Amino acid sequence: MTTTLRQARVIAGVLLAMSLAVPAHSADRSLEFAVKSTFLYKFASFVEWPAGSFASDTAPFNLCVVGADPYGGRIEQAVAGQRVDKHPIALRQLAKAEPQSGCHAMLISGSSRQTAAEALEAVAGTPTLTVTDSDLGSTAGIIHFVIVNDRVSFDIDNVAAARNHLVISSKLLALAHSVRTAEGAR
Repeated sequence: MTTTLRQARVIAGVLLAMSLAVPAHSADRSLEFAVKSTFLYKFASFVEWPAGSFASDTAPFNLCVVGADPYGGRIEQAVAGQRVDKHPIALRQLAKAEPQSGCHAMLISGSSRQTAAEALEAVAGTPTLTVTDSDLGSTAGIIHFVIVNDRVSFDIDNVAAARNHLVISSKLLALAHSVRTAEGAR
């Protein structure tokens, strides 16, 4: 499959997921959590990591959850058997974020051992795509999930992405609810 066709399929999947209305304040939030869990690995197809970020072309893509899984095991279900390009996804659970964790993407929920702000600070400047959720507080990673008009959306901090040596595709930036750039937010 060509890269362009693969990217088109990923974009179609992201658009479909974004079009799903979710129960933002209901007791049953399983659809919301499933959408967010899928976004976690779909985002990676729109991010360019610096050379040397992977040991080989087929080395695992390390998706790490720092603290408790806020989506009740749905991340594991979403990533089972999935790949990011040629990289199989390896899901790892961490008590604390550390600069040498080897995580390519990191969902940060905070814990008693490390707040979300401390976790973000720990991996600042490393090639790690940090993801946070508005449900868990106002501390925001490079990508921050938000609910807008009862739909899962996300904000992107492109300045923080650049500090972490990551390049986010204009296609993903166009899908974001808001984007922070050096010039400000759009």
